[in-house]
Amino acid sequence: MKKAINTNKAPLPVGPYNQAVMVENTLYISGQVALNPENNELIQGSIEEESHQIMKNIKSILNEAGLDFKNVVRSKIYLTDMNNFSKVNEVYGSYFQKNNEPARTTLEVSGLPLGVDVEIDMIAVV
Repeated sequence: MKKAINTNKAPLPVGPYNQAVMVENTLYISGQVALNPENNELIQGSIEEESHQIMKNIKSILNEAGLDFKNVVRSKIYLTDMNNFSKVNEVYGSYFQKNNEPARTTLEVSGLPLGVDVEIDMIAVV
């Protein structure tokens, strides 16, 4: 059974999709960018500020589903510039407990929605 997961504590989707979808015991979180959920405006600061906002948005979605970062088993990070890898990696890593980090892929892409520099999606299990 598929169940849509949405919260007003994370930004509204910018297209025809849900923030996340729960299928049985697995939560699939859509790619998140640095949108402020209070006004749906882009955070246009440093790559670290963007990354923190994304992780806060993901945390809100996880919490809406009754989960947290301990439940995340897979992440994908999309960067428009791989030179930002270490900065994003440092922020991203601060949200996970040591030795409980998920599997992950990081890719450099030619562009992302709304012209952002980083997008992150995740899969979590109950």
